[in-house]
Amino acid sequence: MSKKAYFYIDDTIWVLRDLTRTKPKSLFDTPLFKVLKKAHDEYGLKTQLNLFYRTDSFYGNDEFSLADVTDAYKAEFEAASDWLKFAFHAKEEFPDYPHVNATYEDIKDLFKSIEKEVFRFAGEKSFTYGVCPHWLPVSKPGVQALYDCGVRILDVTVGETEEYNGDPNSLPYGHSFRLLNNRQPETRVFTRGGRNTAIARSVCGYNHFTEDRLPYTPTLKTFKDEETGILFKNYCVTCLNLIEYNEVEGEFEKLADKEYIGICDHEQYFYEDYFAYQPDYAEKIYKMCEMLKKNGFEYMFAEDLV
Repeated sequence: MSKKAYFYIDDTIWVLRDLTRTKPKSLFDTPLFKVLKKAHDEYGLKTQLNLFYRTDSFYGNDEFSLADVTDAYKAEFEAASDWLKFAFHAKEEFPDYPHVNATYEDIKDLFKSIEKEVFRFAGEKSFTYGVCPHWLPVSKPGVQALYDCGVRILDVTVGETEEYNGDPNSLPYGHSFRLLNNRQPETRVFTRGGRNTAIARSVCGYNHFTEDRLPYTPTLKTFKDEETGILFKNYCVTCLNLIEYNEVEGEFEKLADKEYIGICDHEQYFYEDYFAYQPDYAEKIYKMCEMLKKNGFEYMFAEDLV
């Protein structure tokens, strides 16, 4: 079996705003799209862009939504749809955990809004039904809505769970209020592994597995949820924006013998006016691609596992 790699960029909306407002001759003259095309042309990278429906007012009142995206580049998007696709993520960046207690209608209406706009400006072939939701947790009604919208494979959180203890200080960033708002029976607290220690204690929803059922070890295995019909998959192993450039080579050398590597990034870090801008954003993507090629990985989209 060949080794597989999957790459996605969360929180995507600004690059489409740039494309629409600057009106370049080619969509790949837009800086972030240019980076992704270079990575594809030189290394074969396939990229999934997980979409916000609109920009968030946290960054000011310069509002932009997918309904504003130009359709002037639809043919170019369709021609690139074998390696560049869009997917559902959330309405906007805030609040955190937007789907953890969502109703069926919340998810279905938003999903259909995002799908409709992508079909309009990029064509049906540019939309993918492998989903990594914003912050990951989704309620059981929300998972069912995703399935009914055509999603067949969904990202999950993994870790030991516990009941919320009622102390708002036991979770960071006011997340206890997200847990309690319209709380669903499956909403709990779990201990998250990984580099981002600020969210070591996190909120989880229906799409959560304990490690004895869905190991963190990266494999191509999926698990079917018999109640909703959806497949659960533990995707992300490495988040590029959480590691330094000089760590990329070592990180991917450690994963060289795995049958599957999931890699994510976040769009904001590419932009100079973002408070946590990373000037080596593009170079980290190219180094990632170099290491994956060196170690014999082939690229895929999540829905290829269905």
